Amino acid sequence: MNTRSFGNEMKRLGFDFYTGVPCSFLKNLINYAINECEYVGAANEGDAVAIASGAYLGGKKPVVLMQNSGLSNAVSPLVSLNYPFRIPVLGFVSWRGQPGYPDEPQHELMGQITTKILDSMQVKWMYLSTDMRTAKRQLLLAMRYIEKDNPFFFVVRKGTFEQEPLQKQLRPFNYPRISHASKAENEFPARQEALRIINGWKDGKTIQLATTGLTGRQLYEIEDASNNLYMVGSMGCVSSLGLGLALSKPDFDIVVIDGDGSLLMRMGNLATIGYYHPPNMIHILLDNNAHDSTGGQQTVSHNVSFVDMASACGYANSLYLRSLDDLDACLQKWKNKKGLTFAHLQISTRNEDPPRRPAVKPHEVKERLASFLNRGHLEAEGAES
Repeated sequence: MNTRSFGNEMKRLGFDFYTGVPCSFLKNLINYAINECEYVGAANEGDAVAIASGAYLGGKKPVVLMQNSGLSNAVSPLVSLNYPFRIPVLGFVSWRGQPGYPDEPQHELMGQITTKILDSMQVKWMYLSTDMRTAKRQLLLAMRYIEKDNPFFFVVRKGTFEQEPLQKQLRPFNYPRISHASKAENEFPARQEALRIINGWKDGKTIQLATTGLTGRQLYEIEDASNNLYMVGSMGCVSSLGLGLALSKPDFDIVVIDGDGSLLMRMGNLATIGYYHPPNMIHILLDNNAHDSTGGQQTVSHNVSFVDMASACGYANSLYLRSLDDLDACLQKWKNKKGLTFAHLQISTRNEDPPRRPAVKPHEVKERLASFLNRGHLEAEGAES
């Protein structure tokens, strides 16, 4: 099938935001996406699904591209982010290890179970045809599922796409990086205290994304608002979700509130964020060296220099914060000047009364957030009519 013709049909239907991890079976479609659309190269397939989900919240129709060996990496966000929040994505997964066709040994088992994994996740799927007319009809069918908030995946056989040469890619700009460390001693404030400071800077152009566990629950108790999102699963994916949202909604301030256990799980996304460098995003790490939501088991964060890592990955500003005053000053500066920022605050493990889980359902959180993000667009349309 002619790759450019298929890609142009995708673009006509509104699919112009792509993210994923390369596969030789999909390389020509990936090349088209890089040449003609917005493409975000993810560190892994799970991050790609979360990036696409953030872009969807921002009004995009996202496409995720991956090899089937990485489908297992994408299981966590597909079942615990996309399913409960009812976030649809259009996926293309290669069929390496297709039974009856010779392939490398590492693809043998995955080739046998690729479609079974999709079935188990209740993800609708179809083998992508190599005939353009049939493929167009398949895309319309996929659209119907996506419009009902269901993900849809195409399984792609070898040789489906004709050659699409990769155009010369621009060399990325090397952003200046600044790291700051206060000489003051750590105050180790409680998480609730830090969240109250963060929430105090929220305004009508701010979106707050809180990682799964106690962070989201405590933010909910401080103030439940339509511009908050409380992760309930997909641990480690909150920064990827924030990246997709920041890139698709540059006029909003995206505040990502992360935890050490969460960030450790998917540290590769620091490099992706640093590379694509959204200036409207601040990534705040509340680090208590523990998996607090599951009983306080220690993480290995005490041995990790997160600020140095963020700086090395391309964040414009990477800061060690020692106190609530430092946090307040950091947010004030970022609100005024912007720039991709990473802020690390060491917190205590002491908690107030155990927080309750949000009473609002995840898909309701998504729907009201989408309404909040698009209210300006709707108001403009109303004024024109």
